[in-house]
Amino acid sequence: MAEKVTIATVARHAQVSRQTVSNVLNAPHIVREETRQRVQEAIAALGYRASQAARQMRTGRSRLIAVRIEPTRDGINGSVLDRFLHGLTETAEAAGYRTMLYTATDRQREIATYDDLLGAYDLDGFVLTATDHGDPRTAWLADRGVPFVTFGRPWDDLDAHCWVDVDGAAGTAAATAHLLAAGHRRIGWIGWPAGSGVGDDRRAGWHRTLRAAGVDPSGLHRETVDGIAEGERCARELLADPAPPTALVCASDSLALGALQAARTTGPAIPVIGFDDTPVAAALGLTSVGQPLGDAAARCVDLLTAVLDEPRRGLAPVLLQPALVLRRTA
Repeated sequence: MAEKVTIATVARHAQVSRQTVSNVLNAPHIVREETRQRVQEAIAALGYRASQAARQMRTGRSRLIAVRIEPTRDGINGSVLDRFLHGLTETAEAAGYRTMLYTATDRQREIATYDDLLGAYDLDGFVLTATDHGDPRTAWLADRGVPFVTFGRPWDDLDAHCWVDVDGAAGTAAATAHLLAAGHRRIGWIGWPAGSGVGDDRRAGWHRTLRAAGVDPSGLHRETVDGIAEGERCARELLADPAPPTALVCASDSLALGALQAARTTGPAIPVIGFDDTPVAAALGLTSVGQPLGDAAARCVDLLTAVLDEPRRGLAPVLLQPALVLRRTA
């Protein structure tokens, strides 16, 4: 009968201490890359499988975190969260955690899902996405002492909890400044209806940059729900004005693709810039503002593990900077 492979067996094979093997399994970020790789190679060669039940009894953790899959939309901007989830899963695995995915069609159903998941699984915590004003999800989790972090700011109180976000206003400001530097003054905006945290933040960057350049933004903007058809309709309205914009900045790539279509069929082509730098934007040559989604996912995992390690420790929020990706349309 083959000898059972244990942590001690792996330690002897990798010529490290048992504590080092334990660190690789439970806290790989504190182990040097060279040592971590040697231990992982030993684990693979020996076929070692850690006992999840024993680990949970030892650490008091399930090493399981949950995050929501957003509903499918037009297949363009949905890819943004897909990239975030991919990065989150990879980073969590490297830190010794597994990711559980769940679905919910609205906030109240999502909260009901929290209740179901916490009753059925011993979850360590949640990563929430798509935050907005008056978000009931964070209050529900906080009231019950459930650890969580959000990818998105708590728009009503920036000190309410731990969060990671991307500075949308900085992104649209960079897009607007790029067009101003190219000689444009009448730079239009197509965005979402007022009231959403993310949408208002992105609009603010465009608005402030035009104001700072001495340009009055009045009459240069349209608001609509997200979508290609909606972006095309709004762009046609703006371009039909007697004094139309000579360039457009949009709150999403979906809106920008619709605007680009309108701009190409109503007259001379004008620069159009989107937001999110989706694969569709790259394929069609659309200039767009890119978010550092891999970094955002990694920082979410870092914050959540810090919350789990020291629940009462004050942790600074993380605001990441986007980057303007220039292509043919601007």
